[in-house]
Amino acid sequence: MVNKRWFQALVFFILVFLLIMLISATDFIFVPLLQYVGAVAFPLIGAGILFYLTKPVMHFFERFKIPRIVSIILVFLLLILLIFLFVMYIWPIAQKQFTNFIESVPGMITSVEKFINYWQSNYTAIPEQVVSAINDFAADIPSHLENISKNIFGFIGGFIGQVISIIAGIVLIPFFLFFMLKDGEKFLPFITQIFKKKKANNIRSLFSKIDETLTAFIQGQLIVSFAVGVLLFIGYLIIGLDYSLTLALFAMLMNVIPFAGPFIAVIPALIVGAFQEPMMIVWVSLVMIAAQQIESNLISPNVMGRALDLHPLTVITVILAAGSIGGFLGILFAVPFYSVLKTIIIHFYKTYQESKKNKEDALI
Repeated sequence: MVNKRWFQALVFFILVFLLIMLISATDFIFVPLLQYVGAVAFPLIGAGILFYLTKPVMHFFERFKIPRIVSIILVFLLLILLIFLFVMYIWPIAQKQFTNFIESVPGMITSVEKFINYWQSNYTAIPEQVVSAINDFAADIPSHLENISKNIFGFIGGFIGQVISIIAGIVLIPFFLFFMLKDGEKFLPFITQIFKKKKANNIRSLFSKIDETLTAFIQGQLIVSFAVGVLLFIGYLIIGLDYSLTLALFAMLMNVIPFAGPFIAVIPALIVGAFQEPMMIVWVSLVMIAAQQIESNLISPNVMGRALDLHPLTVITVILAAGSIGGFLGILFAVPFYSVLKTIIIHFYKTYQESKKNKEDALI
């Protein structure tokens, strides 16, 4: 019975549950470790994303016999140049558009109030349930504002703490990135040196597949998001949408979020278009559809290919589950985490199949 697969699986799950119980019983050991990991997670993840984006550039410089350190310095200079160009030429326009948008918000609210008043003055043509819902919503506005005012100081305190930790993380990102570019290739030999040759090759193959998965996702997702942002900016300029650059930059950031990003990105554009001109809603929708069609049929297949090979239903399920567990961060990192986990499981399954086949061949 010990050799039965179902018995081995049962023992495995029992051991996993016992391990979970042991960890929960000794949380006084693991909580400080998790807090430490959380403290370095932001700069580590930020540096990791930049590592996968800048690694091809570093290797490009090295093809011309440029030393590694000099190549890394050139990469940092290129990043500084891109930041400088963004701050000098793009940020002032986006800031001005965002300021104009904030200044126009009171006018938008006044328009909504006028519409609600007109709606209420002509309530005879409106179902009673709708009028009741509107009145209840209007009556609840003061209580909502009061709750917001009560919690605003706690929110500001938490926000200031988050800002301080983010600034500290941003300061650490260049240091993490420098050593990742300089010594990143030494990590795998350091890990595999303690294993035998066959096991080391297996681990090397696994890490190579994980690296390919992360490269495909990070580089592909950011390139696709940049392309979608540019397409939307051009489309918004053509239809004459206000705050086109700010809305395109927002869409570019939101498209980093798999599946849900495009739907979030179009909401502010639709709102702005509705207040600018009702017909603009149709034009914004057409621009978004055209950009998404170009992205899904032309850009993504050529940039990301089928490296991740994830079914859309799987992506939706993973994002919903991660969102309920980890909130926004869960949504943001759900797909790459699932892709890496899938890569690891497939690798070990193929290794098990090959080992089983070799044993059968040896018996024959």
